[in-house]
Amino acid sequence: MAEEQPRVLTASVHDFRYFAALLRGVSFTNRASVSIAPDGFTVAVEEARCLSATAFVFSHVFDEFVYNPDAARPSQPSQSQANAGGNDENALTVFEIPLGTLMECLNVFGTAGIAPGTSQKKKKGQGDGDESDGGGGGRRADRKGKGRADADGAGGNATLDQWFAPGKGTGMRMSYAGPGHPLTLLVAEESGGPTATCEITTWDPEPRMELAFDSNAAVLKIILKSSWLRDALSELDPSTEKLTIIGNPPAPRGRAARSSAPPCLRLRAVGQFGSTEMDYPDDREVLETCECAQPVSFTYHFKHISRAMRALQSSLKTSLRVDDEGLLSLQFMMPAPRRQGGKRSEAFIEFWCLPLDDQT
Repeated sequence: MAEEQPRVLTASVHDFRYFAALLRGVSFTNRASVSIAPDGFTVAVEEARCLSATAFVFSHVFDEFVYNPDAARPSQPSQSQANAGGNDENALTVFEIPLGTLMECLNVFGTAGIAPGTSQKKKKGQGDGDESDGGGGGRRADRKGKGRADADGAGGNATLDQWFAPGKGTGMRMSYAGPGHPLTLLVAEESGGPTATCEITTWDPEPRMELAFDSNAAVLKIILKSSWLRDALSELDPSTEKLTIIGNPPAPRGRAARSSAPPCLRLRAVGQFGSTEMDYPDDREVLETCECAQPVSFTYHFKHISRAMRALQSSLKTSLRVDDEGLLSLQFMMPAPRRQGGKRSEAFIEFWCLPLDDQT
């Protein structure tokens, strides 16, 4: 029998709905870059050289997470590992995948619904339906009965009971053996039920756009409930072309001053049929925090902002920041399901969007 191929990554979880929700938040385009590190991995996408989004998936989201960068080094180090200088603590393994295909594999049993603990009124949000920017990438799926594991896929002859805890939810075991190998998923509804083994084509990484937000240069910082922003964006006319974010300093304390002061946050949408303005007052029930030293205003393509709707639908809070050049950062705090031992596994999604050159 041939010796089993060592794996760079092995990760499993007994209920992958939370993991799927993180990926769904950035699945507005198909080609995604995966960067694996000792503390987890990121899934990054970009669009039109103006918008980028990253889902941060930390290792404690999984029941098992084993990262072995040396597994891909016997012949020669990958470019990302060579740049890390051989330091395992900083070593990254980077590859690209068809994200739409990965989402289809996770939903092979129709169980990759919304994450546990989220409240979502709409199953299909704004911007849904275009996950396949370029189609389905290579996938091979085999359904099996009675828990037979594929030796070449996700774990030799071990039983499913070792990987997936009993209870509700669909379990997943994911593995990656290194450059030139597919990303392999073993999906099982329960340890004694049907399984599906999927092999997803991986590609060598390509240079990606780097949008670095400088917190020291931030001119607007706001934290609010995601539902406030989600409801406002979902009510805008689909023909909206531009969205202007306007920030104003919080009003001085005092009823008279606050009543006459402009809102801390104003969203102005402009489309074919006119304009709409939505104001967010300096109220702790609306804006948890607001930091703005002087009035600021930057305009963005609405179609880029609307790409964040999926993340908004699954998140609890949103951190909205704008720097002095207009770079917009949206951080979405995802609800944290309780893990074994009472711990909560937190994760978040971040979007970066460049402003329009013409601010008129």
